[in-house]
Amino acid sequence: MTISTRFTNTLVKAVFGIGVIASLQGCPLLVVGAAGGGALVASDRRTVGTQTEDREIQVKTQVQMNHDLPDDAHASATVINRRVLLTGEVPTEAAKKQAEDIARGIDNVQGVINELAVMPEASFTDRSNDLYLEGRVKSALIAEKGISANDFKVVGSRGNIYLMGLVTKDEGDQGALVASQVPGVMRVVKVYRYITPEEARSLSLDTQFDSNSNQNSNPSSAPISNAGGMGNGNAAMANTAANAPATTSPVDLQSTAPIVDSAPKPVELK
Repeated sequence: MTISTRFTNTLVKAVFGIGVIASLQGCPLLVVGAAGGGALVASDRRTVGTQTEDREIQVKTQVQMNHDLPDDAHASATVINRRVLLTGEVPTEAAKKQAEDIARGIDNVQGVINELAVMPEASFTDRSNDLYLEGRVKSALIAEKGISANDFKVVGSRGNIYLMGLVTKDEGDQGALVASQVPGVMRVVKVYRYITPEEARSLSLDTQFDSNSNQNSNPSSAPISNAGGMGNGNAAMANTAANAPATTSPVDLQSTAPIVDSAPKPVELK
């Protein structure tokens, strides 16, 4: 891969990364000061340590794929709880396997879900549509009673929606049903790690305690941002979703998208 191509790919991924961050409505973010910069910590059920480790795994996997895969590959890694979801397009089966091998070779990875498609790279329009769907699904999750959108990571690829996170079985099923009813979604894939209701309550309390502790112990840190979070953020985002451009299929005529479970391949820890 040439330097110019690598720079272009990095630039494109950076632009889309900004879009992904912007689409994370409902996830209050806390910037915690750290040596050499700040660490962005999302309020979810993972511990701060697990979030940090997931971010390291994601960066290492993405950097190595950008370097090693063919120029016409567009592969993205998303990591939640040490499980790597690979999405995008690659030119050959060999490149698909290579990407999986890269993810499996990263320290502390516990599972790989390889959803890469062997096909030409998606167009800019298609990727923009995926970001749009991510935002619509996130808005729908925020509006849904009985679950917290903070507990779900939404990833869009070629009209498919992948849902990740630490959730109970009931929460996962409810979230998947909500996503399946969003206009334009072709398929919903559940990539959850299931926990018990007791564990969910405990982890939610621990996350609240950690967030409060970090805020109190870091007076110079940036305040928590309600980027589509609670209160007025929910109403604003629900209004945005309601006023979004219409799809080719009216809401009342579109069939519910199919829901499937992922099949992660376990990785033996080093």
